[in-house]
Amino acid sequence: MDVPLAHLDRPFDYLVPAELDDVAVPGTRVKVRFAGQLVDGWLLSRADDSGHTGRLAYLEKVVSPEPVLTPEVARLARAVADRYAGNLADVLRLAVPPRHARVEKEPHDEESTPEAAPGEPVDPRGWRDYPAGPALLRALTDGRPARAVWSALPGEDWAARYADAVAATVAGGRGGVVVVPDARDLDRLDAALTDVLGPGRHVALSAALGPARRYRAFLAARRGQVPVVIGTRAAMFAPVRRLGLVAVWDDGDDLHSEPRAPYPHARDVLLTRARLGEAAALVGGYARTAEAQLLVETGWAREVVADRATVRARIPAIAPTGDDPQLARDPGAATARLPSLAWTAARDALRAGLPVLVQVPRRGYLPSVSCADCRTPARCAHCAGPLALPSAGGTPVCRWCARVAAAYACPQCGGRRLRAAVTGARRTAEELGRAFPDVPVRTSGREEVLTDVPGTAALVVATPGAEPVAAGGYGAVLLLDSWALLTRADLRAGEEALRRWLAAAALARPAPAGRVVVVADGALAPVQALLRWDAAWFADRELAERRELGFPPAVRMASVTGPAEAVADLLAEARLPADAEVLGPVPADEGRERMLLRVPRARAAALAEALHSAAGVRAARKAAEPVRLQVDPLSLF
Repeated sequence: MDVPLAHLDRPFDYLVPAELDDVAVPGTRVKVRFAGQLVDGWLLSRADDSGHTGRLAYLEKVVSPEPVLTPEVARLARAVADRYAGNLADVLRLAVPPRHARVEKEPHDEESTPEAAPGEPVDPRGWRDYPAGPALLRALTDGRPARAVWSALPGEDWAARYADAVAATVAGGRGGVVVVPDARDLDRLDAALTDVLGPGRHVALSAALGPARRYRAFLAARRGQVPVVIGTRAAMFAPVRRLGLVAVWDDGDDLHSEPRAPYPHARDVLLTRARLGEAAALVGGYARTAEAQLLVETGWAREVVADRATVRARIPAIAPTGDDPQLARDPGAATARLPSLAWTAARDALRAGLPVLVQVPRRGYLPSVSCADCRTPARCAHCAGPLALPSAGGTPVCRWCARVAAAYACPQCGGRRLRAAVTGARRTAEELGRAFPDVPVRTSGREEVLTDVPGTAALVVATPGAEPVAAGGYGAVLLLDSWALLTRADLRAGEEALRRWLAAAALARPAPAGRVVVVADGALAPVQALLRWDAAWFADRELAERRELGFPPAVRMASVTGPAEAVADLLAEARLPADAEVLGPVPADEGRERMLLRVPRARAAALAEALHSAAGVRAARKAAEPVRLQVDPLSLF
């Protein structure tokens, strides 16, 4: 039943009336009476008798004869709910899009397109830079459950390589699911698959499509009209027949994490799906997460990487500004936002007629300002939120409540003048426009994300994830304000910084035509990994440190967030494993608190079961204050 209460998270038996016998098939949406109310539900299976000794009620209605919930997806949804201490009803809401009756009634032919007709073997040339790449394609064609963690080379057409992997799977008569972080990546993969498979052989599935288009794409996959589904995290449960491959690109991107309960991560859902369905799995990116490294370390997956000679031939010339030789030449490089090395790299590339990419972590103009006299951070008088300047002549605005602080006065010294504390992408574009007056300046960010730019002289200022592809590659890539990424109070700060840097640096031309300048100390581990283009080394180091400190993925952690009394109540009800550690409390948002629970990975299922059972006890006695349960949340602090 579609009732998201933990104590009701189990199947219930109902009788099927004779008039519904033909349409009441497993996987259909139904309506039933429960506690005197008419509620939605799913018909999971049919049986001749029931183990229930009491009186059974009848199904009230079959909402649609379309069996949209396949047995494979139902099994997966149950496994995901158990892994994340959640309810099956919540997972099924993520797995199956809302019904669109008009789309269901559109004429269709179940046999209009073969499920995954075997085809010709895929040309492995695109994967030959990776010694294990051709073997991976052969395994996919043969239908073997190969599992790979792929580190892409700079300048790699990752969408074409994923299209090769999918085509190899289809050539073996099986289907595939590929999940990417955002719409721009989806468009790129969509074009690559159309080139390789031809039109009409796959569908793109994302929440941004709208109800009708999304449901139409979903039904095409469920009915077997296409063998391949690609999409954002909405596609991770796509009902592909004879599934042979699940793949995720850039699994470190936080867009892969579902913000709705039970908060599953697309990578973990797909890996669970590969395990349950004996399918192949491909986890790829320019960077590598600690979770992907754990797959390699445990032997569950094999790494697919290029040899060091190939890496050196493909990478741009990468240099930091904070190491000793640079500081000796330019003492101001330690504090300058655009040190001379970065300025020179940009100038030389522009003189050569090549575009320059400038990555800035913060969007906006001046997202944070402070008193010009005493340097006290400027805050809103109403909510104490940080003030920002939207433009050069603009009035300070609170980033939390959006109130205008027209008469701002510093509470410490009474000063009324403001200075930049953090510089955003638009202010950076303005400053670079003055430094290079004859060069066009373009910005790419939340307001307008550019897909690509010409390979001519121009300055492109972009926030992370919004970097456009330049024809032929960038002549220079400048990575500014590294402190904003490296000093975040986050377990994944270094990993995330490297991921963003590698994604930008991968757009540069190979050396000597391409240069990358990172404004950071060259001794830092993420900077060292960037200089060597060695994401595997950093991931191995990161995993070892987390294992030593007892952080995911080396262990399983869960967070319990809510009002203090409610959190204490749930933990009092939970029968935690004997080796569980309870850490906290730590402050959370809106006056709530958070407790962290840590267990060895071998005890992960026991922890999830204990938390789910405790939530069921509270739900049964109708506890007033809600508590949020998250297993392995992206942010622990």
